[in-house]
Amino acid sequence: MNILQTIIEKKKLEVAEKKSIMDIDFLKSLNKNFDTKGLSLKQRLLNGQPNIIAEFKRKSPSKGWINQHIHIGEVVPAYEEYGAAASSILTDEDFFGGNIEELKIARLEVEIPLLRKDFIIDEFQLYEAKAYGADVILLIAACLTKEHVKQLAVKAKELNLEVLLELHAAEETGHICDEADIIGINNRNLETFVTDIQTSKDLIKLLPADRPVISESGISDIETIIALHNLGFTGFLIGENFMKASKPAVAFAEFMKALKKQKKLVF
Repeated sequence: MNILQTIIEKKKLEVAEKKSIMDIDFLKSLNKNFDTKGLSLKQRLLNGQPNIIAEFKRKSPSKGWINQHIHIGEVVPAYEEYGAAASSILTDEDFFGGNIEELKIARLEVEIPLLRKDFIIDEFQLYEAKAYGADVILLIAACLTKEHVKQLAVKAKELNLEVLLELHAAEETGHICDEADIIGINNRNLETFVTDIQTSKDLIKLLPADRPVISESGISDIETIIALHNLGFTGFLIGENFMKASKPAVAFAEFMKALKKQKKLVF
């Protein structure tokens, strides 16, 4: 099996185990604001500027541990303080070292939209995302059928969650549905974990112009952001570039300072 298939098979077991010990009513009880609308990432991405979605990511299947011991409370508030449009929280434990509890901690710490970054294959995970404070959920076309994307997206909207639909290949554009608020292009092939920015440059030409588009993975310099922004991207999901630093908060602050300086020269 490729890496993505391995992750999904493990995810099926994980979700089945969770469903055996807790139900939807229990999840609803965890969040007094469960029935309310969350913060909108889509609206933030419509400002025409290059917006950074800063990710809290401890490890990856291809590179191992990136930053194992740092506390999320030291990082995500700095993302908000220095201008992140939103924060992406990796909640997969086995392959990315994340934890759903860290999403809850982040929600208590910040007032920017939070994306639950995980491999969502079941409606149960949508209820879980809402219960722990997510505003946005990720649906990955590479591991879902077109019909499954639609089903999960409809349920997400019922739960007042925004939907980020992630694509990597031209044939996945058929997964786009009305309920997808934001389209993401992942520059990383989830089967091999090889990253190529050209993926974003090629696929944006095939996308509808009626919703914001973000570029994900492999972005580490201001020049790439400017080039992709000029092609129509208004959001950039970046994690490893900050998390690999001993002090991610400082790394993010310096990156944002450089981006704002460059924007003054370009825009």
